[in-house]
Amino acid sequence: MKTAELFDNRTVFSLEIFPPKPDAEESVIYDTLEELSDICPDFISVTYGAGGGRNGCKTIQIASDIKNRYGVESVAHLPCIGLTRNQAGEILDSMQENGIENILALRGDCTDSRKGCGDFSHASELISFIRDNYDFNIIAACYPEVHPESGSAVEDLKWLRYKVDCGVDHLITQLFLDNRYFYSFIEKTRIAGINIPVEAGIMPVTNKRQIERMVKLCGVELPKKFVRILERYEHNETALRDAGIAYAIDQITDLIADGVDGIHLYTMNNPYVAHKIYEAVQSLVKVRACATEQ
Repeated sequence: MKTAELFDNRTVFSLEIFPPKPDAEESVIYDTLEELSDICPDFISVTYGAGGGRNGCKTIQIASDIKNRYGVESVAHLPCIGLTRNQAGEILDSMQENGIENILALRGDCTDSRKGCGDFSHASELISFIRDNYDFNIIAACYPEVHPESGSAVEDLKWLRYKVDCGVDHLITQLFLDNRYFYSFIEKTRIAGINIPVEAGIMPVTNKRQIERMVKLCGVELPKKFVRILERYEHNETALRDAGIAYAIDQITDLIADGVDGIHLYTMNNPYVAHKIYEAVQSLVKVRACATEQ
């Protein structure tokens, strides 16, 4: 099933996981999937490779298993920076052969080693390539607090509209900790004529290192309420974890009450955190029925 078909007058609830690192046992991710299986999300997305690596074989296999073994729709991430059109075609052919119908098309991290390599400079170019040559459902990323490389919110919205016009069916936001940014962003996207479903990406912040990384990579603003939580619990790992879970639950509850199209939970491969959040919000969404493992 294509994810764009899931948004039918209800709140979609989805999860994101990442493949194990090259030196880790592959069984680790399947243990995680087993623990997540009773949540029965509308879909699970799988990031490409591990730690930004280019090896997406695990992504394809895991995404295929999510759909065929666990009966949950899957989404495979595909960053295009550094890829040639032939390489992208080979990856997409493999995804298609494995029954994957949904692609999250991304630019990817533009490191020095990848600059000037490959045939794609922006996600919009990959989206056009997929739309012209395949029948995948295409998902793309968006940034409520503006993409870190954009000169302004107006410029960011302009390029988002262009990306959507290239063939996007559904958007997922980068994480944010202040819902006001999301509501303002949605209002602006609708005014700009972007009328496809937009899922709110929520990452439960459960440790200080994670917070520091988010601020550095994504430019996420820390609301005063969250800063107070950090200051109070930063030296107590369990308390900070629980406070981070509670904060995410409050975010999700508010978003659903406001009529958000969907919630995309960045699980960080932590079933405990995902379960705690799901248990708190499951009555607010119409979850799908669990499928029996084949």
